[in-house]
Amino acid sequence: MSLKSPIGRARGLGSAKDGLHHWWMQRISAVLLVPLSLWFVFSIACLVGSDYQTVVAWIAAPWVAVSLVIYFAALFYHSQLGVQVVIEDYVHGPAKKLISMYLMKLAHLVLAVAAIFAVVRIALA
Repeated sequence: MSLKSPIGRARGLGSAKDGLHHWWMQRISAVLLVPLSLWFVFSIACLVGSDYQTVVAWIAAPWVAVSLVIYFAALFYHSQLGVQVVIEDYVHGPAKKLISMYLMKLAHLVLAVAAIFAVVRIALA
């Protein structure tokens, strides 16, 4: 017994088997971002009014640098997953959807690499 309609069976249409993975990755990245975001906001709030050298020294601490790299990677990955859903749902036309998807992924990649590079450069300087 199958839950597919007769026309769906004839055309071979059905689950693309990609949605569940996407859903899980979005949930896992969200759970990871909760404590990291709280830590990041609290840390930045504590650094308000500090001079440049203090902030650089804070970023250069090994555990802070690693935490920031994980935070930025999770942040941009989670953002990319969310924007992907919006594009899939609201951009019509295969060409527009494909171009939008590639540009969005490129933008997220560039921003993630820039943020991680900045942290690594400060940490290793």
